[in-house]
Amino acid sequence: MVKKKSLYWQVPLLVLLIVGTIFIAREQRLVPYQKDSGMVFGTVYNITYQYRDNLQTAIEAALARVDGEFSMFNSESTVSAINRGEQPPRSDMFNEVYELAQQVNSETDGAFDITVAPLVNAWGFGFKHEQMPTPQQVDSLLKIRSQLDFSAIAKGYGCDVVARMFDSLNVSNYMVEIGGEVITKGISPKRLPWRIGVTKPTDDTLTLDGGELQTVLNVTDRAMATSGNYRNFYYQGGRKYAHTIDPRTGYPVQHNILSATVLADQCAVADAYATSFMVLGLDGTRSVLERHPELMAYLIYTDEQGELAVWYSPSLTLEIEK
Repeated sequence: MVKKKSLYWQVPLLVLLIVGTIFIAREQRLVPYQKDSGMVFGTVYNITYQYRDNLQTAIEAALARVDGEFSMFNSESTVSAINRGEQPPRSDMFNEVYELAQQVNSETDGAFDITVAPLVNAWGFGFKHEQMPTPQQVDSLLKIRSQLDFSAIAKGYGCDVVARMFDSLNVSNYMVEIGGEVITKGISPKRLPWRIGVTKPTDDTLTLDGGELQTVLNVTDRAMATSGNYRNFYYQGGRKYAHTIDPRTGYPVQHNILSATVLADQCAVADAYATSFMVLGLDGTRSVLERHPELMAYLIYTDEQGELAVWYSPSLTLEIEK
């Protein structure tokens, strides 16, 4: 008899719970998805999020703060001031990204070095004007570590900053993309997991659209960043030089990886490791991934026959759309 009375009390509670769940789900469906686009860090951003109000003004204010710290094209930024030899105050944001860059550099045996700017500039100038830096100049520039370049981590960090703002507003579903770096949460407007394409590498520096997709990854509640050499290269003296500079040697990398896509919890982390993996090559990348099971990678490279080949983390198998 006691058990029956207990069940009688549970039934109304269960009904109330079901009705409440249905009501919340209905309200959730009525909240619109906002879509904002614009320019930041010299590239395009596309942001989709489910919220009752449009947040583009707040989004651009948040991104402006990131630009004000790390943009080398903003003469008023903290990094520009440092590169001029000044000593501006360093914010918590600057210190956070600087420390993350140092950590990734340490974990990749020096493959991610934000002081590589003078070498990048020297090689870029050399390719454009057919005045390649001499071995003596490279050696000299290797010793100059006074200029900072956050371009391989700033876009990813910008995605993280917007994602944090959304999280603080209890936005459950969003996709933040800045120049190809992405972080997502929840579901898309189609009520499906977020699907992000990985571009198939081609030796076509004139291709302006997104190009053919190599694969599509289910990227939900995580970040993704891709770094590649296949559109940024130069031919000099019959040799092909990638735009990625190995900060350990001072020379452009010359191995068979064409693009590296990394999935991580934070977009700044994915961004930094994607660049590092372009420096490390296939074997070096695998070595780092063995020490960091929290990371997943999708690598496109050329095999011994010169054909496109793919290697990816075993844990990534379920995320690849068949």
